Amino acid sequence: MSVGIDTPSPRRRLRRRQSRLMAVGRGIATLALVGLSPLILIPSAAATTHPYANGCASASAAGHEPSREAPPGPHQLHGYTRSYCTDFPGSNLPAGWGRFRGVPHGDPASMFDPTHVVVADGMLSLNTTRDAANGGRWATGGTCQCGVGRTYGVYYVRSRITGAGDDEVQMLWPVAHVWPPEVDFNETGNLLTKTAWYVHFRSGGHQIARTLRINLTRWHTWGVRWTPRLITFTVDGRPWGVVRSTSVIPHERMTLDLSQQTWCGIAPECPVRPVSMQVDWIAEFSPR
Repeated sequence: MSVGIDTPSPRRRLRRRQSRLMAVGRGIATLALVGLSPLILIPSAAATTHPYANGCASASAAGHEPSREAPPGPHQLHGYTRSYCTDFPGSNLPAGWGRFRGVPHGDPASMFDPTHVVVADGMLSLNTTRDAANGGRWATGGTCQCGVGRTYGVYYVRSRITGAGDDEVQMLWPVAHVWPPEVDFNETGNLLTKTAWYVHFRSGGHQIARTLRINLTRWHTWGVRWTPRLITFTVDGRPWGVVRSTSVIPHERMTLDLSQQTWCGIAPECPVRPVSMQVDWIAEFSPR
């Protein structure tokens, strides 16, 4: 793996953050209109609240997972206990998750459509396709674990993408919906061969970032370990970035978000054919 510093245009990055600031104002109990954007959240219809009721395969059942790798066991991470796990059985989002709908503020080229978030065949899929109901424009999928906010912990997302073009993001977003902070632990941009992590802190577009050259069409386990003094970014169990400054690290409750976004006519993230982010499983750990 090749690692290097990423220095994207501050203006371009700020546009993305303004878009998400409007896109992720949300609540589980009700559908919430967000600012001046028509974007709303569609809560999950699942009824259970038990953290393991939605199921997670054991290591011995790895062959049954689409990626052929099972999530880590409940006590596999030293100093932590698994607090949440899902490998997306059935056809509904697990309890505590919701879908995005609407046009993100600042990005008129993008459209979140809840029908582009699909659970099937043991996977969660976010799908970017042209949508006839929206005049043939590109529509994307976005979802958040909106009902589970945590301060510190470890998150693992096993995923791959099927093509290039749009921006695929796995991130932690503040429960208070006041940006920054934001922690992106896998943000692809428009390429199949490179991703990045970002930590956004303080107003005015302050951020630190690093890129990784890697084949994103293959299955990988993306991780972030977030403590009061350290953020460690991992891929397939190997660290590829560390943040040690306590003034940069968030110290407030955050949620896990997964999304796709197009920036056609604004930035390079504009697909030419359908693209999917496929997620096999998600596992989360809390300090003991």
